[in-house]
Amino acid sequence: MVDTVEISRITLRDTLSLDLSVWMHHPDDWDFRPQLHYANNTLTINCGNEGRILATIDLDDEQDEILQRDRVAELRVKFQVHGMHGRLNDIHPIVADGKAKKLATANWKTTQPVVFE
Repeated sequence: MVDTVEISRITLRDTLSLDLSVWMHHPDDWDFRPQLHYANNTLTINCGNEGRILATIDLDDEQDEILQRDRVAELRVKFQVHGMHGRLNDIHPIVADGKAKKLATANWKTTQPVVFE
């Protein structure tokens, strides 16, 4: 189950691109179905299962124009899990290559249609 969604950055590429940090409750949670809704210069990310609002952001005029033109947005998602990800306080080096271990993260990239209201 999704705990929180943070919109870290909005960029204009070929389409409107949103960088998201999605925090999950458990490493085995696979239930993330975003739906994008747009009304009054506000882009809302809803949960497809429950219908609750996960995140909202206001767009400027240029971002609004691109979103109206394309009717889709690109989501670049970084999944993280509470208790697994965060700050690595104790670094345990790998003796073979002398590098510290890194925490595994899952990334996802998709293009989602936007529902205009």
